[in-house]
Amino acid sequence: MAKIQSLRGMQDCLPPDSSRFRFVENMLAHISNTFGYREIKLPILESTDLFKRSIGVSTDIVEKEMYSFEDSNGNSICMRPEGTASCARASIEHGLIGSQHRFWYSGPFFRHERPQKGRYRQFHQFGVEAFGMSAPEIDIELIMLCSNMWDALQIKRPTLEINSLGSHAERRAYRQALIDYFSQYSEKLDEDCKRRINTNPLRILDSKNSDLQEMIQDSPKLTKYLKKDSLEQFDAVQHILADNKIPYEVNPHLVRGLDYYNNLVFEWVVDKKRAQGSICAGGRYDTLIEQLGGKSSPAAGFAIGLERLLDIVDDKLIIPTQCHIYIAAAGAQAVFHSHNLAYTLRKEFPDLGIQLNCNGGSFKAQLKRADKANAEIVLLIGDEELDANSISIKHLQNDKPQKTVPSQNLKKEIKSIFIKK
Repeated sequence: MAKIQSLRGMQDCLPPDSSRFRFVENMLAHISNTFGYREIKLPILESTDLFKRSIGVSTDIVEKEMYSFEDSNGNSICMRPEGTASCARASIEHGLIGSQHRFWYSGPFFRHERPQKGRYRQFHQFGVEAFGMSAPEIDIELIMLCSNMWDALQIKRPTLEINSLGSHAERRAYRQALIDYFSQYSEKLDEDCKRRINTNPLRILDSKNSDLQEMIQDSPKLTKYLKKDSLEQFDAVQHILADNKIPYEVNPHLVRGLDYYNNLVFEWVVDKKRAQGSICAGGRYDTLIEQLGGKSSPAAGFAIGLERLLDIVDDKLIIPTQCHIYIAAAGAQAVFHSHNLAYTLRKEFPDLGIQLNCNGGSFKAQLKRADKANAEIVLLIGDEELDANSISIKHLQNDKPQKTVPSQNLKKEIKSIFIKK
């Protein structure tokens, strides 16, 4: 019988990678909490109309990539391709518009596209959204939040690229200028860009096709279409970044493929030559709430691709030990006693990882399992220990000698090993 394998673009995440994934995710959540953001859990299934109205019907996501289908009642639903629209929908639905609130979320998202390194059909994002704040200070807070995350993960800081898309009216004028420009060279464009000329011409600027780069560099610049208010907002952001000594580059070709963005947009880029070089993207989307039927409210946010982030997190990043104590026992009475011991220690030391051998074997075999579990110490219980009412302690992560202690002194020994004053 043929083996059943995972679907194309759907990845399993096994230990120890799953531990690194969880550690990074928890670190991002912790830092977001310290900035005043709180977790929101969003449904995986949403109405297809939510993303048609927010992302835009002419985007690649809606046109080609959404996992959309009809349920048994004939409703068009889809597996969420991104999180911002869902956050906005939840804010409207639960009456939060009109107040200032900050969210973070983390989880799987789905897009039916060609799988490649750093891009999968089921992928994971960590996202942050801020509603009800229009001043440029919130834009800076989001950028500084990212900066703190890179420092906490001990990675070389990515390059911060920023741009302004202006208001929606200014963006429409720029869009028409791009249509006029690229239409002159339609025979030189690849198929994707030809399709985008009249539907989403800003996405042509994001093309990684090397044959088109000179043409793209010579295309009209959005800054020429920005008016006083938009320019002043963009200047204010740059001044605050400079005052806080946060390096950045203005990238006039930085665009968002989603219709709801306006004014400031930014990306953190690790490799400009790679098609998947960006690990974080965000910006303002002040009209999204209104597009979805709510009262107009300013908003901004960003999303981090966790698979891409994990690709650049140093393998030497110290992940907290999952197994501090491994309990090995040989003999029926010792095995029985080991279960009671594990129960007692877990109650006494709830923050320690305590793993119990559950498959018999010699002490030699059990020590191999303890080593594979990356345990710091092994508690050995055999007939000799039972007769003497004692427990042997073997260190696996250092050269300290094995020692045997009376059972009544075990808790004191564990405290001296793991609980630093």
